[in-house]
Amino acid sequence: MSIVFSVLVILLILLDSYVIFGIIPAAPLWGKGLFLLPSIAYLLVLGRMFLGGDTRQSMLNWLFWLTLCVFLTTLIFCLFSVLGKGVGLFWQPGSRLFNILGLACAVGWLGISLYGIIFGWKKITVDEVSIPSSKIPPSFKGYRIVQLSDFHIGTYHDSPATVDRIVEKVNSLNPDLIVFTGDLVNSSSGEITEFKEILSRLKAKDGIYSVLGNHDYCLYREYTAPDSPEKELAKVISNESEIGWHLLRNESVQIKQGNDSIALAGVDNAGGKRFTNQADLPKAIKGLPEDEFKILLSHDPSHWRREVLPHSGIDLTLSGHTHAMQFKIGKWSPSSWAYPEWGGLYNEGDRKLYVSTGIGENIAFRFGAYPQIVLITLD
Repeated sequence: MSIVFSVLVILLILLDSYVIFGIIPAAPLWGKGLFLLPSIAYLLVLGRMFLGGDTRQSMLNWLFWLTLCVFLTTLIFCLFSVLGKGVGLFWQPGSRLFNILGLACAVGWLGISLYGIIFGWKKITVDEVSIPSSKIPPSFKGYRIVQLSDFHIGTYHDSPATVDRIVEKVNSLNPDLIVFTGDLVNSSSGEITEFKEILSRLKAKDGIYSVLGNHDYCLYREYTAPDSPEKELAKVISNESEIGWHLLRNESVQIKQGNDSIALAGVDNAGGKRFTNQADLPKAIKGLPEDEFKILLSHDPSHWRREVLPHSGIDLTLSGHTHAMQFKIGKWSPSSWAYPEWGGLYNEGDRKLYVSTGIGENIAFRFGAYPQIVLITLD
């Protein structure tokens, strides 16, 4: 961590020095001081976190926000400006032109960052998708399932009203079933405490079912005895039970309508080599009739191609995890660099995967990939 701190500090000093001595050398002293104020704030937050050990959610937010608004904004301008100086060696107007382009791009990025910080992470959206299948029994035609994923509920500590709006919106959709595909917390079971009453107001005719995500194992924090990840996980599980959610841990249930039924299975996190891997798919689907329509809740979408498609007859898999990296422009997200299936509906023949880009966030920022409620209708 000290290496990261040192690199960020050195880069920021180099960027600011370039601007002060290379771009605004004639500016008055007070003007240069005003320019440096955001960088000073950034350095204070860096020191508080990396040297002072302050890892509260609020500090994580401030570090991320200042990285977007100060570090990256300055970096964008400087990259254009340095490139312009190179062009200026062959074409004199190039230096000024690239400074103008750099300033425009930096201001544009700052605008995107501020929108995502102030508004984007609270902008609730509803995405509707229809799932047709000849295996869906007649009494389940038109069956409404709301999928939520990746609440990361601790991030909403400073905005509990947003969670209240999410619950009200979900209930207004009159779902027959609500499913949650993992990551209720960031790193601690205590994050749930202040939201128990709000989350317990979620209602669906056939109940609320959930699975664990990689964050729910509470591995992303430091522990001192007698605390442990196992104890924190047990508290997360207990809290989910207290708010009325039915956690599926490598098991399945049947949802019935009259004489008809569909199967709902859920596995623990199936993270492959990169994240904790506690999934047992064979156990989860053991005994399910071959011709029954099957829905699987699995937090990590990479599980679909790795195991679900080649080794099961699951018809519809519901996942989350990617968040679309909380940034999307049009149909593109940087999440596509890490996951071939990162957001939306994917098909392999009659078998389908829907990846929710999440209702919450690790850090209070979203642009394009706004908090998402998914309404799935069986057809």
